[in-house]
Amino acid sequence: MTDIKSITPAQELDVLGRVCPYPLVMVKKAMEKLGSGQVLKVLADAPASVEDTIPRFCEKQGYSLETVKLEDKGYWELYILKS
Repeated sequence: MTDIKSITPAQELDVLGRVCPYPLVMVKKAMEKLGSGQVLKVLADAPASVEDTIPRFCEKQGYSLETVKLEDKGYWELYILKS
């Protein structure tokens, strides 16, 4: 399995301080612009987005997702691979 974090992101999206549905809407728009095989890196601090809405979206679309929680910073990094 590919380590998505090791792929240089084609785009970085900062949704810190935003709550649902904005992070999901912004992720959807960003993913539409990416080509197959490209990675979107998302910085998010809304647990509902990180643990529920964005993973469900990725699963439905067939995108691979890796999530890294940065305890010291209080947010997550999400790496989404468009397949």
